[in-house]
Amino acid sequence: MIRYFQKTIPFICMGIVSWGTLAQEKEEETLDTERVVIVKAYTPTISDAFKIKSTPILNDSVTQKKKQIRYSIFSVPVASTYTPAKGKAANIDRPKRIKIYDNYATLGFGNFTSALAEFYSNFQINRSDNLGIYLHHNSSQGGIDEVQLDDKFYNSFLDVNYTSRSRKYTYGLEVGAEHQLYNWYGLPEVPTLTQEQIAAIDPQQSYFGIKLGGKLQFDDLYFKKASLRYRFFGDALGSTEHHVVAKPTFEFEMGDSLINTNFIVDYVSGSFDRDLDPVLQTPNNYGILNLGVNPSLVILRDNLTVNLGAAVYYSIDTENSDNDFFIYPKVTASYRLLDEAVIAYGGLEGTLQQNTYRNAVQKNPFVSPTLILEPTNMLYDAYIGLKGKISDVVSYNVRGSYISEDEKPLFVNNRSATLQLEGYDFGNSFSYRYDDVNTVIGYGELNFEINKKFKLGAAAEYFSYSSEDEQEAWNLPEIKASVLVDYQINKQWFLGGQLFYVGERKDIDNTVAVVPTVPEATVTLDSYFDANINVGYRLNDQLSFFVKGNNLVGDNYEKWVNFPVQDIQILGGATYKFDY
Repeated sequence: MIRYFQKTIPFICMGIVSWGTLAQEKEEETLDTERVVIVKAYTPTISDAFKIKSTPILNDSVTQKKKQIRYSIFSVPVASTYTPAKGKAANIDRPKRIKIYDNYATLGFGNFTSALAEFYSNFQINRSDNLGIYLHHNSSQGGIDEVQLDDKFYNSFLDVNYTSRSRKYTYGLEVGAEHQLYNWYGLPEVPTLTQEQIAAIDPQQSYFGIKLGGKLQFDDLYFKKASLRYRFFGDALGSTEHHVVAKPTFEFEMGDSLINTNFIVDYVSGSFDRDLDPVLQTPNNYGILNLGVNPSLVILRDNLTVNLGAAVYYSIDTENSDNDFFIYPKVTASYRLLDEAVIAYGGLEGTLQQNTYRNAVQKNPFVSPTLILEPTNMLYDAYIGLKGKISDVVSYNVRGSYISEDEKPLFVNNRSATLQLEGYDFGNSFSYRYDDVNTVIGYGELNFEINKKFKLGAAAEYFSYSSEDEQEAWNLPEIKASVLVDYQINKQWFLGGQLFYVGERKDIDNTVAVVPTVPEATVTLDSYFDANINVGYRLNDQLSFFVKGNNLVGDNYEKWVNFPVQDIQILGGATYKFDY
C-alpha cells in the first residue's frame, strides 16, 4: 500500500503542475482569476486489523466453576533383586599381533641333487648397535639331458654387517666372502670330438671373492654421508681383480632448494693369465681410474620436483696411458597432474659405467678369463613416462626411453681355439665385443593389490637396437615380459608364482668358418617361457614348509648358445624362525 502511494504522489504533483500551466494559458487568453486552496496534503493510513484473542471470553449462559483437586503421595518401599550393569565401551576385534623373529634357517632338497640352505641372524647388542649375519648356499649336481661334460654348480656367500646409531651420526661396517663353481659344459656340435677328447676336458671353473666396506652418515652436517668399498675377485685359473669405490656426499639448503654434490672415485685393476689367443700367451692386464663429481640442485614445489645437475668424469687408463674427459647431463623432473592418479616424469641422464670381471661373471658365469675390460660411455638416457594409481587397487607405470652408449659390452660365443689348452678353448665360453649401440625401449607395468592377501603384477619391455660395427646386438632380446603372483590363501597356506618370457636373441655361429669379405654367420636362440611356482604351509608362527617348482613348462631352453638349462625342477624344505 505504501509503495502504491509513493508511486501515485509524483503523478498527482505532475497533474497539478500541468493544470497550473493550462490555467495560466487560459488566464492569458481570458484574463480570468481563480483561487485554489489546498486544505491538507493526502496522508494514507492503514486500519487496525481484527485479531483473534488467544483466550476468548465466552458469553455462555451455563458456566460451571472448576473444582479444586487435592491429592497426596505415599512412598512405599519395593523389594527388587535387579542390579543394572555398568556401561562400558564395545570391544573391537583386533588382529592377532604377528610375532617377528630375529633369526631364521631354511633347508631344502630337490631333484638334480639340488640343495638350498639359508641362515640369517640379527644380534641386538644394545639400543643403538646390532650385528647381522646372512649365509646362503644353492647347488645342483647337474644331470641335464644330452650334455657330455659335467654341469654341476655351487653358489655360496656369507655377509656380516655391523651398524651403530647415535643422535648425530650413523656408521656401518660390512665384510663378506663368496664362492661359485660352474662348468663350461656347452660344447658345440662342430668340430666333432671323440669320447677320449671329451673325457680329457676339464670344464670346471671356480670363482671366489671377499669384500670390505663401510658407510658413515651425519644428520646435521653439510658433509652428509660417505661410503667406501673394496672387493677382491679371482678364479681358479689365476685371474685377479681389485675394485675400490669411494663416494663422499655434501648437501646443504639454499632457500627452498637443496644443493647436493657427490664425488666418485672408482678404481679397478686386474690381470688374466692370457688373452683370447692361446698361442701368443700374452698377459692381459687392465687398470682404470674414474674420478667424477656430480653437483645437482633439487627444486621442490607443490606438485613439481626438479633435479638439475651434471656429471663430470676424468678417466685414466693406467695400463695404456690413455686419458679421457666426459661431461654428462643429470636432469630429472616429476609433476603431479592429478594427485596420486597421474604423475608425469622424465629425465636426461648419462654416466660412465665401470665394467669389471665380477660383473661379467654375474651376468654370464660361462665367460672365459680372457676379457678385455674398458668403461662404457653412456652418453645419455632420455626417458619420459606416466605413473600413478587408477584406484586403490590398481597402479601403473608406462615409460619410453632412448639410450645412446659408446663401447657397450656384448657377449659373443668364442670360437674353438687352434691350440686347446684350457677347458674353455673348445667353443664353449663367451667373451666381450664392444660396440656403439642405440636402444629404444618401451616399458609398461600394472600392479593389482586386491587386498593384503592377494597381489598381482605384470610388466613388459620392448627393445629396438641399432649397432654401428656389429651385425647384431648380440645376445640381447627384443621382448621381455613377466607376471608375479602372491596369494595368502589362509592363515596356514600361501602361494606364489613367477612367469617369465624372453624373446629371441642372436649370437655368432662359431661352427662356420670366417670369410673376410662375408658377414659372420649367426645363430638364433629361440624365445623361452619359464614358469615358477612355490606353495607353502605355515604350521605355526615359527615352523613352515614349502615346495618350489622351477621351469615347470619342462623346456630345456638355451639361455646362452649350446648351454641348455635343467628341465622341471622340484625342491621342498622347511623354514624355522626363532629367537635366542
